[in-house]
Amino acid sequence: MNALFFLFLNLGGGEVVVIVLVILLLFGGKGVPNLAKALGKGLREFKDAANGIQKDIQESTGGITHTIQEHIQEVKKEMDNIHNPEK
Repeated sequence: MNALFFLFLNLGGGEVVVIVLVILLLFGGKGVPNLAKALGKGLREFKDAANGIQKDIQESTGGITHTIQEHIQEVKKEMDNIHNPEK
C-alpha cells in the first residue's frame, strides 16, 4: 500500500528520503511516533465523521426511498390491472 501511495504522489526514492530526513530534523526521533499517533487519530476522526455523514444521508433518504417503492408497487398493480383485467 505504501508503494502505491508514493506512486500516487509521483515521488521517487530520493525525494522520500529527503522528506523523511526533514521530518526527523523538525520533530526529532522521539517526536515522530507522537506525530504519527496524532495523525492516525486525526484520520480516524475524519473517517468516523465521514461515515456519520453518510449514515445520516442514508437515513434521511430512507423515507423517500420507501415512498418511491410504494408508488412503484402501485403503478405495477395498475399496469397488471390494465393488462389482465379482472373477470
